[in-house]
Amino acid sequence: MTGLPLLIILALAMGLAWLGLFMWTLRSHQYDDPEGAALRILAPDDDTPAPRA
Repeated sequence: MTGLPLLIILALAMGLAWLGLFMWTLRSHQYDDPEGAALRILAPDDDTPAPRA
């Protein structure tokens, strides 16, 4: 039972750290275009070499 206050403080600190990191990612616009990267993977590359004859 003596470790319980330490675990509670540790859990609250980890939760606040996660919340802070999540808010930072929101402010840095990392979730603005979630479909763009998925569609960009399917687009053909422009720098692919031409096939040899």
